[in-house]
Amino acid sequence: MMASNETVSPASDAAGQGPLSGVRVLDLSAYIAGPYGCTLLADQGAEVLKIEPPDGDNLRNYPSTLEKESRAFLGVNRSKRGLALDLKKPEGLALLMRLVRQADVLVHNFRPNVPKRLGIAHEQLELINPRLIYCAVTGYGETGPMKDKAGYDQVLQTMTGMCTMQGKPGGPPEILYGSVVDYYAAALLAAGVSSALFERERSGRGQYVGVSLLRSALTMQSARLIWADGEPLDVGRDMRSGGVTGIHPTRDGHLYISANTARFWAALCDKVGLPELAEDPRYDTVKKRAQGAAELVPLLHAALRQRSAIEWETLFGDEVPCAAARRIEDMFDHPQVLAEQMVTRVAHPVLGHYRGITRPIKFGRTPGPEPFAAPVHGQHAGEVLAGLGYGADEIERMRASGVLP
Repeated sequence: MMASNETVSPASDAAGQGPLSGVRVLDLSAYIAGPYGCTLLADQGAEVLKIEPPDGDNLRNYPSTLEKESRAFLGVNRSKRGLALDLKKPEGLALLMRLVRQADVLVHNFRPNVPKRLGIAHEQLELINPRLIYCAVTGYGETGPMKDKAGYDQVLQTMTGMCTMQGKPGGPPEILYGSVVDYYAAALLAAGVSSALFERERSGRGQYVGVSLLRSALTMQSARLIWADGEPLDVGRDMRSGGVTGIHPTRDGHLYISANTARFWAALCDKVGLPELAEDPRYDTVKKRAQGAAELVPLLHAALRQRSAIEWETLFGDEVPCAAARRIEDMFDHPQVLAEQMVTRVAHPVLGHYRGITRPIKFGRTPGPEPFAAPVHGQHAGEVLAGLGYGADEIERMRASGVLP
């Protein structure tokens, strides 16, 4: 806990608004899956302390067109305080142990063979704090022949069939950009930790929570990962409707159309001036329309050339599910995004201000804190150590010795 005379941080000031108010999280993870999972906890009011090594989270070093900061690091690590700490030094590890005694949750993404060597394995920390929720994010899990391999989003995409499925028939596999496995793992982390906290209210005991990129990549494909007895090896698993459902060119821009129900199919035919297709029995099911794509799609494309994607989107309105293909930049000022208050303006000590996402989950009574900027490297070291009872001379000595970079 912070000393009574210490300046209140943005985290502690806002945490009372969220359903996870009072929950203290130590985030030792790097890259995306672990850190963003902790950010989702922070969004709900948890007080998250990001603990980085002396050279920082490697995501800080990734290419970024944003001057002086990493766009990815800012987006993944909002609403955390920051501490840089050398855990390989005995004094650094001792400092972490003091934090662990007060923590509710610890998250890391070390490979399974690393934590025990560092002195932070689950069995070591539960002796210090039996109520600790200990969450490990791994590439492949805690057991098996691949457990100590480094796991990354696109490696797991490629391994688990996602890239093969994403590629065009007969073409090469294709990556799904956007770190979809990492972000799904982050969601599983936040859900798993929250469930463990809930169970702790009944039992009074902490526990281990394991999240892996392999589990995440396969869980994302649960609708494909079904193999009934007697089915052949190469049974079709693609859920895409094909044909009419998909992205199509228009006079200006591209438009995604989904017309899988009879009502949407009829509305689409009417809006594009091809009402006779809605009555044609050759196309009266999704499967038939996919099979008849060679005849249908040229007719649809000819009709769509009469207007731009934005014009069609307006014309279709609520009657045909669709979306004009936009850039991510267009979302900052999209009227629906603004109406839902999904983007907010955040102060940053280096950049001044930037706009970013806020409150991904709605809570009616405990909406959660306003987000604040991801920390610069080691930004809150003095504040955190003062809260643990360290004096100014001790903090300066730890800086000089390299425990605090």
